[in-house]
Amino acid sequence: MMGQGNERADHEDEDAHDIAIYDARKAELAKGGDLLPPKVSAAILRGESRLKAIRNWRDETQLHLSFKTGIGQGYLSDLETGRRTGTPETIAKLAVALDVPVEWLA
Repeated sequence: MMGQGNERADHEDEDAHDIAIYDARKAELAKGGDLLPPKVSAAILRGESRLKAIRNWRDETQLHLSFKTGIGQGYLSDLETGRRTGTPETIAKLAVALDVPVEWLA
């Protein structure tokens, strides 16, 4: 019986996370700014980081993006997993290389 309570709590946490993402997207719509493509938003809802979702949407590998930006592949991996946060300069380089607004990665 104990496992069911933990499982329910996990589902509630997941639902709360999904609602928070939905609310954030809804707020973006209200502002009228640049919106993430539906494919990127769906990937984020599945648990991918914003950077990884955009990189995959642009059909880029970490290695190729590393060559385009001069940012190490290991560092890119750390950015995608949230182990590290990028400097404004790093985020700007990634935005240019991925041809997206900087706000999408910030």
